[in-house]
Amino acid sequence: MATLFGIDYQTWWFLLIGAVFTGYIILDGFDLGAGALHLFFNKETSRRIVLNAIGPVWDGNEVWIVIGGGALFAGFPVVYASLLSAFYVPFILFLLGIIFRAISIEFRSKEPMLWWKRMWDICYTCSSSLIAFLLGLILGNVIQGINIGPDHVFRGSFMEFLNPYAIMMGITTLALLMMHGAIYLVMKTEDRIYTKLTIMVKNTTIFFVIMILLTSFYTLLYLPHMATVIRRFPELFVIPVMMVLAIANITRQITKRKYLFAFISSSVTISLLMVLVAIELYPNMLLSKISPANHLTVYNSSSSEKTLGIMLLMAAIGVPMVVGYTTFVFMTFKGKVKLDEMSY
Repeated sequence: MATLFGIDYQTWWFLLIGAVFTGYIILDGFDLGAGALHLFFNKETSRRIVLNAIGPVWDGNEVWIVIGGGALFAGFPVVYASLLSAFYVPFILFLLGIIFRAISIEFRSKEPMLWWKRMWDICYTCSSSLIAFLLGLILGNVIQGINIGPDHVFRGSFMEFLNPYAIMMGITTLALLMMHGAIYLVMKTEDRIYTKLTIMVKNTTIFFVIMILLTSFYTLLYLPHMATVIRRFPELFVIPVMMVLAIANITRQITKRKYLFAFISSSVTISLLMVLVAIELYPNMLLSKISPANHLTVYNSSSSEKTLGIMLLMAAIGVPMVVGYTTFVFMTFKGKVKLDEMSY
């Protein structure tokens, strides 16, 4: 088995895909959270300001989901095929949400009519909220497992995805991204809208804390396999402890109005949540409720080692370029939002 620094190629790709999807949730997550909060702003100027807060970065942030999907297809084609065929309806709704969010942002200011702007405002909020909810819904079902047969074909229906845990995970993800987005917006605004956002940050943080507690209790009580690895290796308990401290630090920094540190803590929270899921799933990528023999793992669903090795080299070149571009964009458009003739 080919290795790099003592780690096999399959595990490297598992880590790479996890890192890319984590980057997507952190970056596009605050865009989605800002969109979910959009209708809470009543004045036209306020809506334009919060829209332009994400204006320069939202489309670049979507690149990460494209990279993640491409990496999953290239590294683990069997997982890609089984996952997308099983979650066909959720992924179609996800793509529709992506499309309508984009055209809502671009079309809103093309006409001066009030009804036109209101229509796209509603579309923008609904599509952003739908995307955030579906991300959690899909993650919740991946954690529980789905009905995959021995031929890696899904043997269930769409209604099975709408189970209590997946719905709870969807609402938790929406709450997390709303908090994440509110913190980002408060860093980009000033004056009266800044004051309103300080209140929204507190409310969304309370919403998230309540949901993460409920979801965590449910996971520990009804999904014992999600704590197996940590029970086996007690030193890994430091990860959930760090996550709790990160969440606590969000509230601490909000109280002190140090929103940059709150945003960093929010990003760390997202990262640690993804790390916890990855640790408990590995080496599995897609669990089967029908039989453990049907689980899709990093070993029985990957491309050939030669393919993984070549693509790992390409990823080592391409991913830093995307990180560099993303950093450049954020540095270029840092600071408070100012409306001008080029604004949305």
